[in-house]
Amino acid sequence: MIGNVGARCVEIGNYIVATGSTVRQAAAVFGISKSTVHIDVTKRLYYADRTLYEKVREVLENNKAQRHIRGGNATKEKYMALRK
Repeated sequence: MIGNVGARCVEIGNYIVATGSTVRQAAAVFGISKSTVHIDVTKRLYYADRTLYEKVREVLENNKAQRHIRGGNATKEKYMALRK
């Protein structure tokens, strides 16, 4: 990876590892689409920094494993708010 794209991948990867954020959260912080973030950290980062790529992959796998729990809690809160 050469240039701005490689640097962006590394910057996003460092942010995800440091904060444990999701792809959507990282996209909002960096002002780019979630598709771009996903491609950056799952494909391009592999060539820019393999060590960081592995760390990001662990965070994303953890987020994926917890996704159904977050979705269930959001739905529960939505309907609790509607009851009031």
